[in-house]
Amino acid sequence: MKRTRYVSAAASVVLIVGGPVTAAAAVSDDAARTVTAAPAQRADVTAQGAAKAALKHYPGVIESLDKDGTLWHVDVISKDGKGHAELEVSASGAVTEQNRDTGENAGENKALVSAKVTAEGAMKAALAAHPGQVTTVEWDDDDGTASWHVEVKGKDGKTWDAQVDPTTGKVTQSGSDSDSDDDNDN
Repeated sequence: MKRTRYVSAAASVVLIVGGPVTAAAAVSDDAARTVTAAPAQRADVTAQGAAKAALKHYPGVIESLDKDGTLWHVDVISKDGKGHAELEVSASGAVTEQNRDTGENAGENKALVSAKVTAEGAMKAALAAHPGQVTTVEWDDDDGTASWHVEVKGKDGKTWDAQVDPTTGKVTQSGSDSDSDDDNDN
């Protein structure tokens, strides 16, 4: 009987003393397995990526695309020329619709909708003329002659302006701003 008490007492001592040690060892093992995640890196979407995301959300023809800080503002005209959507594309590529109108005059958008060179083609032509990052592409037909206006921020920090012919894709005019004014509001 005394022997049973001694064994029970010894077992109790092992459990009392060993319990916290075992628990500490378990915590140490868990801590060793825990990996701290690196902060998520923001992947800035390019103009081409913003165009693709916008057209996936609202199929049509891009009328304008402009970067403002980390957001892209994209205006899309429907393929029939009667619809218009104002979209925002975030740095991650998420699209938010700001406004949609289905009462557009299709005649006013006829030249844009039927242009052989799209905004995406105008960006490609401008980048071939001057490598960098597109910050703006805009359909311009105010003076009766349609063209794409594309701004490219070069690696030198200067902004290059290009006029792209909507029929041929030829860069008809190109120049740079001596200041490195970008529309980045960061």
